[in-house]
Amino acid sequence: MTDLELARKVLRHEAAAILALVDRVDGRFSGAIDMLRDCRGRVIVTGMGKSGIIARKVAATFTSTGTAAFFLHPAEAVHGDLGAVQGDDVVLALSHSGETGELLRLLETIRRIGARLIAMTGSPESTLGRAADIVLDCGVGEEACPLNLAPTASTTAALAMGDALAMVLLVEKGFREEDFASLHPGGGIGKRLLRVESLMHTGVAVPAVRTTTPMHAVVAEISAKGLGMTCVLAGDGRLAGVITDGDLRRHMAMADLLSQPASAVMTAGPRTIGRSLLAVEALAMMEQRKITSLVVVDADARVEGVLHLHDLWRTQMF
Repeated sequence: MTDLELARKVLRHEAAAILALVDRVDGRFSGAIDMLRDCRGRVIVTGMGKSGIIARKVAATFTSTGTAAFFLHPAEAVHGDLGAVQGDDVVLALSHSGETGELLRLLETIRRIGARLIAMTGSPESTLGRAADIVLDCGVGEEACPLNLAPTASTTAALAMGDALAMVLLVEKGFREEDFASLHPGGGIGKRLLRVESLMHTGVAVPAVRTTTPMHAVVAEISAKGLGMTCVLAGDGRLAGVITDGDLRRHMAMADLLSQPASAVMTAGPRTIGRSLLAVEALAMMEQRKITSLVVVDADARVEGVLHLHDLWRTQMF
């Protein structure tokens, strides 16, 4: 029979381990943030065994939120990989006991190189804790393991403290949604955060004619740019309207169509968007209005680009 109460006890125990960290977010935490934020090199996260697994995740979270970081295996470090550590780096070392032999063997070299050291440990008075510039106490009274042996509550606490560091750094560095998207181009989250400006056609790729342009030249512009439409600009350069393939079909019966000016065929006051809008919002507009393109304009109604439905399809955000 599955011991559901034990499972609940484990979860309560690990939740309590995280909550116990709240009162330890103090001046030492602020000092660690200052050191990480001002780091001119990279953040090197290291740990052995289960702490090493947590260290890998912490390094990955730093990297994905704008802080250059990587994981250094301490056993490999003493066999040559310490060459990756430079004097302007910050080393973040994870060890519950603070006495992990593989980590302690790195201390002399880290000090000789001149890198700064932050320790995340359950024993601030340990050898690692005393050697560090800053110590973050991640200690737990006991593990969630019924035998009090398997690293459980301790690794959960370390992971949570690492996340807290990364999230505060994210805010202090001004890391934005678009920065996240640029670092996650292959992920679903990054695609949802793409901005119109990263997908729109710009410059000479934007189809554009004047209100006085004859329709035979308008048709040539639409065909040349391949977006199934063209922007129509007023004399002052602002957007006056658009002409789409659909507009051409609807005006086929017009006498001397190809000799008419663009103003006679265009749809005035078309729907427009700003370049900073999320691409998913642009997609929603297109679906709602049943259109395949949107003109991107600035606050002065001057054309900055064109976003086509096909550009959104290529992101696979559907």
